[in-house]
This record gives sequence, structure tokens and C-alpha cells, in this order.
Amino acid sequence: MKKNLYSGKFIVFEGLDGSGQSTQSKLLAEFLKKKKYKVLLTKEPTPNSEAGKKIRKILDKKLKANPAAFQKLYAKDRKEHLEREIVPALKKGKAVVSDRYFFSSFAYGRASGLSLNWLIKINNKFLMPDLTFILEVRPEICLERIKKRGDKRTLFEEKEKLEKVWQTYKVLSKRFRNVIMINGEKSIKEVFKNIKKI
Repeated sequence: MKKNLYSGKFIVFEGLDGSGQSTQSKLLAEFLKKKKYKVLLTKEPTPNSEAGKKIRKILDKKLKANPAAFQKLYAKDRKEHLEREIVPALKKGKAVVSDRYFFSSFAYGRASGLSLNWLIKINNKFLMPDLTFILEVRPEICLERIKKRGDKRTLFEEKEKLEKVWQTYKVLSKRFRNVIMINGEKSIKEVFKNIKKI
């Protein structure tokens, strides 16, 4: 993985679906803007690339793909995301805050039965974030939150699958540098307070 040598900083939020990573990404982007940083708030999968559109259909169970083909789509979408949005913003000195990145592929891909080493290999040429927050929330709480939002469950939103995903996130926090676990079960305000400190 490539180190970020651009003037901007690349910050990523990760966690199970329903862990609050989208909420915390937005809060951090707003906070940095108030501090007069130029900010790009983005997310994966992207909504506009061909690969991103296919991913959305698979997640919504409208299309089928085997786990390896599915993860290759994510890698394709990520490559475009980096080239079109992330790297140009970092070159301009912007802070890039992304709701999900390749750690999601590692965690969810491994839960689908793929090897972690293979998943790392197909994402190996991509940029390493300067800082990654993984929000630690138990699967049952995540599922409860998803239910409360009234969202339909997507492909991975079952307790057993989320347990497997969570086990991999724990491994990743030990394997990679600048990956920080945050207790995401506290109130939104308290979680954000901890993120701001870091």
C-alpha cells in the first residue's frame, strides 16, 4: 500500500452497517470546515461509477455475484474513486473524509469466505489512509439501529455475518498502523468528542 505523500490528509471511517460511521464522517467534515480546512466528504461504494452501480444492485439483492467477482468490483470502483476524487483533492491540500474504504472490503470479503491475503493483494496499489477510525458496536446493536431507521436489510446485514465481519475488523486494527478503535456504543456526541481528541 502506498503512503500518502500529498499535502492533504486522508481520514477513513469504518465499522459494521449501523455503527454510525456515516454520521461521524459528516460530523468530522463539518468540524474541519469550521476550522477553515477545505474538505472532501466522500463514501464507498461510489454512486456514479459503473462498478459502483453494480455493487449497489448486488447489495440490494437485485443482482448476484460470487464473492471474488464482487470484491473485484469494489477494487475497480475504488481505483476510479481514488483517481477521480480522492487524489486530486489531496493534491490540493484538502482533508478527505471517506465513509468506508478498503478495510470494508477486507472485513466483509473475509466474512464471505475469501482469504484476507488475497483481499489485501487486490487492493495493494491503493493509498493508505493517514488515519482510520473503526467504530466498535456489537452486531445486535447495529441491527437494532438499522431496524429503527426503517431501512431494508442488505446482503450483509445478518447477525452471523456481522459477527464474522467484526472479528476481521479487530484483526485489522492490530495489523495496520494508524487504525484506531473507538467505542461507538456511546451517544453520537460522546463518540464524536473522542474522535475530535484524536
